[in-house]
Amino acid sequence: MNQSDITLDLDDLLVIREDNKESGVVTLTLNQPKQFNALSVEVLSAMQAELDNIAQDDTIRVVVIQATGKAFCAGHNLKQMRAHSDAAFHRALFQQCSKMMLTINRMPQVVIAKVQDIATAAGCQLVAACDLAVAADNAKFATSGINVGLFCSTPAVAVSRNLPRKQAFEMLITGEFIDAHTALQYGLINRVAPVERLDQTLQSLITAITAKSPVAVRTGKDMFYKQLSMNIEDAYDYASEVMTGNMMADDVSEGIDAFIEKRQAVWKGG
Repeated sequence: MNQSDITLDLDDLLVIREDNKESGVVTLTLNQPKQFNALSVEVLSAMQAELDNIAQDDTIRVVVIQATGKAFCAGHNLKQMRAHSDAAFHRALFQQCSKMMLTINRMPQVVIAKVQDIATAAGCQLVAACDLAVAADNAKFATSGINVGLFCSTPAVAVSRNLPRKQAFEMLITGEFIDAHTALQYGLINRVAPVERLDQTLQSLITAITAKSPVAVRTGKDMFYKQLSMNIEDAYDYASEVMTGNMMADDVSEGIDAFIEKRQAVWKGG
């Protein structure tokens, strides 16, 4: 068997993975442009496999989720959904999607959505589930399931944890699009840039993250999501314990010494 026999055409891949080992950044590209990168069962499975693999690799610092074509992600694959009338299929689909979204929150790497165009329904959920998001100034966002009679219940979980309550409910109950600048104002995304400067904007965010101590970033992400479900007293108790443990890390000693000595810290990741 020669190399050509085992090399897949990129067009055949549902999700394209690119690793930059020097920077510790992995890019996952949704690659179903003709289907507007809809989250079919197969796409969800491909994404889950990649995320599970990445989560186990301490050398990876940041994950970027982007897409090919005119849409970032148009949500679930409605044709696939209509092809199945049984509740068991739909329950499994929504649980599969929820698992992927939770994996993004729970993996130690920072996950950034790079949105080049529309993100609707579960696609908007994907943006909300990512730790951070940057978008082109022509991007649009909607939780549009209600337009076909299906309230975006699972997207509501992520969206309502990003947006103020009334803005989230307005998106969910009207299905109307918001533009990138409104999404920035609402808190769905972090930064907006013209299309030609989107990569530069993304890179500035990546650089800011990868310049920090790996142990601090891992600890911080895990702590941030866990404390959100706690009452304030428990959250402070938990945060105190996390911060105490973090203080024992070699990177903290190095960081404080570097600050006092007015030099650049050299992180070891421990």
